[in-house]
Amino acid sequence: MPVKNTGPFLEDCLNSILQQTEKHWELIAINDHSTDASWQVLQNFAKKDKRIRPLQNIGNGIIDALRLAYENSAGQLITRMDSDDIMLPEKLTVLKNQLVQSGVGYLATGQVQYFSANGVGAGYQKYQDWLNRLTSKGINFQDIYKECVIPSPCWMLHRIDLDICQAFHPNRYPEDYDLCFRFYENGFKVIPNDQVLHHWRDYPNRTSRTDKNYADNRFLDLKMHYFLKLEKDEKRPLVLWGAGKKGKLIARQLIEAKVAFHWVCNNEKKIGKDIYGQLLLPFNVLQKWEQPQIIISVAGAVPQLEIMTYLQNKAFKAGEDYYFFC
Repeated sequence: MPVKNTGPFLEDCLNSILQQTEKHWELIAINDHSTDASWQVLQNFAKKDKRIRPLQNIGNGIIDALRLAYENSAGQLITRMDSDDIMLPEKLTVLKNQLVQSGVGYLATGQVQYFSANGVGAGYQKYQDWLNRLTSKGINFQDIYKECVIPSPCWMLHRIDLDICQAFHPNRYPEDYDLCFRFYENGFKVIPNDQVLHHWRDYPNRTSRTDKNYADNRFLDLKMHYFLKLEKDEKRPLVLWGAGKKGKLIARQLIEAKVAFHWVCNNEKKIGKDIYGQLLLPFNVLQKWEQPQIIISVAGAVPQLEIMTYLQNKAFKAGEDYYFFC
């Protein structure tokens, strides 16, 4: 568990861990150069319970903290916790039992619930509900190019499997989304779960809101990295659907990577225009290409549903023929 200036919330977090129905655990808590009372709180709790082991980060940032924690851990089942969140009492028991029953090659996760002193915003509520729908069926990786489909503080994995996917060694941010892609890359199966196990705190200066490593362009860079690595088939034409802000960002990335693509949209004002040396074509020309792979950059639930319905009626399959990037 990385800890960075979460003093106001840290006692609640640690108490929620102490209240777990599963008693056989260790917590490796890495203080990442906090300037508040976090280190003192960790030491106070460690004096009361030897299962809590606080260490000072010898590097800087979340990735270095996670590496140090993992290097000092002894458990064969590994999970990550955020120091401003709260575990529900059954969390470790449920995740552990799922993994023990399923064996290696499986990823245990649970549903999450956002909470905030100022109320949860519509965007976070939408993300929570979407994530929980995927988790309830264990189909999280189906939408992996949309957003991070595994909640960073609510998963558990066999240590041998975490080692297979390089644990916390890569330096790529956002580190939780990168790890999620590596779970996917290594073919781990998500165990369905319809139980809320984790309360996710939101507040204005939360790291994911303020750190430049979690800016939108970092997410897009990561998506493109893994798409080209895991999905791109050189024998199939690549099509980009959408010419809005995100569509243009993706187009520039493809051009910079020297990846050939066709560009389509359903905006009549843009069809026929030349953008970055690419001619915008109407989306119905998809039928003239054989087995195209389609990146969809169009946002919004209604437009996405319309596009998905159109593609499904043309026998295109999600995750094989088309990928939503937002």
